[in-house]
Amino acid sequence: MPTVIAALVLSLLAGPAAAHEAEPHASVLVWSFDPWVVTPIAIVGLLYAIGSFRLWLRSRTSHGVTGRSALIWWAGWLVLAAALVSPLHFLGEHLFAVHMIEHELVMAVSAPLLVLSRPVGVLLWGLPRRIRRLIRRGMKEKFVQVAWDWLTRATVATLLHGAAIWVWHAPLLFDATLTDITVHRMQHLSFFMTALLFWWSMLWWSDRGAAAWHLFLTMLHTSALGALVALAPRVVYPVQTQTAPDWGLTQLEDQQLAGMLMWVPGGIIYGSAALALLALWIAKSSRGELHAGRFHSP
Repeated sequence: MPTVIAALVLSLLAGPAAAHEAEPHASVLVWSFDPWVVTPIAIVGLLYAIGSFRLWLRSRTSHGVTGRSALIWWAGWLVLAAALVSPLHFLGEHLFAVHMIEHELVMAVSAPLLVLSRPVGVLLWGLPRRIRRLIRRGMKEKFVQVAWDWLTRATVATLLHGAAIWVWHAPLLFDATLTDITVHRMQHLSFFMTALLFWWSMLWWSDRGAAAWHLFLTMLHTSALGALVALAPRVVYPVQTQTAPDWGLTQLEDQQLAGMLMWVPGGIIYGSAALALLALWIAKSSRGELHAGRFHSP
């Protein structure tokens, strides 16, 4: 365990120049520059920066980007980049426990922060005018609105997000992510996209009472999955845990720690969000507000 903690600390302090180290423990310093991951993250960050600047220039005649929205956006963006690009990602390919931390950061920290900032308008302003108008026109198409309304229904979003979590934690499929980079990309993409839909539905679309129920349900089923992983009597993820002994853990200990991380910290995040929404729903309802069910723009 001390070795694991030291590795995590080193991963946070590491720099790109440390890549390509040959020794196993030095490899914790490796940053990941998968172009299929780094490029979209960089492009989205650039679009938000350009869009914020353009809206700031127009702020005398229209609403600009609030400081709070920008702060929430960049916090979510940095967490996403840290999870998928920093040495945390490389270390996650060697320790199941760290891989679990990476997934929780993507689904339960970065995704809700990005959604909470409501970035769609700012991102559109980052595009050239002609493309921006084409996308806006497309967003108004009937079939697009129908599809979006269906995907962001609380039940649909909860089922999609839950299905992604359970399917990808099937041992054979999870282990396959370490031997096939395309499968690994698809796993992270499905986690992130379904998490965006889920949190959008919970924070901006659903009644707060219903959103609290779906968050509570998600806490229950992810905690159950974490408990199954943590309490398994034998190693069921042999590929993911095969290098755990290099970090002072047995394969079973690494698997148990990963399950505990999904069970407890992950459950706390979903449970806390459920309680917060429930408290807001009760407070607003008691005041008789007509639109108590949803948030207002930050």
